Amino acid sequence: MTTLFELDRRSFLRNMAIAGTLGPFANLLGSIPLEKRQAPLRAAMMNDGLVVSWGAQGKLAAEQFGQWLGVEIEWFDGNLDLNQQRANMERIANQDWDFVAVQPGSIGTLVEATERLTSRGIPVIDMDTLIAPFPILQEIGVLTFITPDNVAMAESVVQVLVDKMGGEGKIAHTWGRQGHTGAQGRAQGFYNIVRRYPNIEVVDDKPGDWNVEMTTEIWEILLNRHPDLTAGFLHNDDMALAAQQVVERHGMQNQVMLGGVDAMVPAIQAVIDNRLLVTARNSSPRVHGWAVLAGYYAAVHGLEPAREEIPPMIIADGSLITRDVQSDPELANEPWKIRGYGRDNLASYIWAQEQLVF
Repeated sequence: MTTLFELDRRSFLRNMAIAGTLGPFANLLGSIPLEKRQAPLRAAMMNDGLVVSWGAQGKLAAEQFGQWLGVEIEWFDGNLDLNQQRANMERIANQDWDFVAVQPGSIGTLVEATERLTSRGIPVIDMDTLIAPFPILQEIGVLTFITPDNVAMAESVVQVLVDKMGGEGKIAHTWGRQGHTGAQGRAQGFYNIVRRYPNIEVVDDKPGDWNVEMTTEIWEILLNRHPDLTAGFLHNDDMALAAQQVVERHGMQNQVMLGGVDAMVPAIQAVIDNRLLVTARNSSPRVHGWAVLAGYYAAVHGLEPAREEIPPMIIADGSLITRDVQSDPELANEPWKIRGYGRDNLASYIWAQEQLVF
């Protein structure tokens, strides 16, 4: 049986279009040349930090898309350090590339280097976090911004937590990095929900900076100060799983419900095992894979034709992942009638994540 990773480029593009995985790029298939170029394209990609599971999975996905499309990718790891990111971006801006894709660690930190790239006609794709406010992003010539709907993801996760809390109790909110526009969206989504419930008290609101060690320290202090804590919302799964370990050490696993974002494989398994209540699927393969597709199209066809075909903002959404779904036995053979269709079989999400294209 042929696996996804053994498909040739023609089969890859055809099968991904059928599956809907190419999203807004499916209509460009007829324009993508299927014969391999004599020399591969050369691209630079930078994550906020490959230590974060979401970034590490995105790297694998981008490299897989690059292999299929004939793109050699040089990686620059931001290592969750804004100074490191700036230094990386300077190195990128001083070289020639067929395209560049960047996930900034914070808004406003990479604008000048980005503008130097775009002024030379190098396509730049912004992933996950805004390099600059969106109008400025367009002014400086960024091709497209590929992002999840961070507000909606947070709202869906927090609503599950609030429902389980019965609309009352104490909840903690652990940010990513506060200058990260994805974290800002998730914070907005959190407060959009909790403000509707006057009997819910937010007892902690601190940035964990996507850092597991920092999150662990925050939650050790938090649980000592608030032994009656009911729930916690953390901006990604790595932090949620770090908090879960602290909760377990305190013997509070039957009291404190936790939700995260990203639906990384360990988090989905934690939902299956009832260690996390909920997460939302933030498709790193889509964000990174679509960035490679956008850059490839612009490099092959030219920047202006790419601007005509590729939207300036692309939303890469995923599903809510929770065990709390309808389980009416009468619907067992008619799953399309179940609200949240597909969530009863959470193992399927693990398989999908491991394919690196969904």
